[in-house]
Amino acid sequence: MNESSYYQAIVERSACWYVVAVLRSFEHTAFDRTIDIAASKFEFFVPVSMEEPFCAIMNYFQEQGLVSNL
Repeated sequence: MNESSYYQAIVERSACWYVVAVLRSFEHTAFDRTIDIAASKFEFFVPVSMEEPFCAIMNYFQEQGLVSNL
């Protein structure tokens, strides 16, 4: 049984603090961490029950040009 989903994304360097702050403002949506500082690459562990809200938030960030390669 899958308890969480795993995602990676490139986050615009100047917006890293913003993306992380927004995700953390929605409690229990995702656990995030940087896996490649130079490339601004993040990984996200998302509870299956929160996958829909997480994807909605990340889709918004992609539309705004803050996140790519999700």
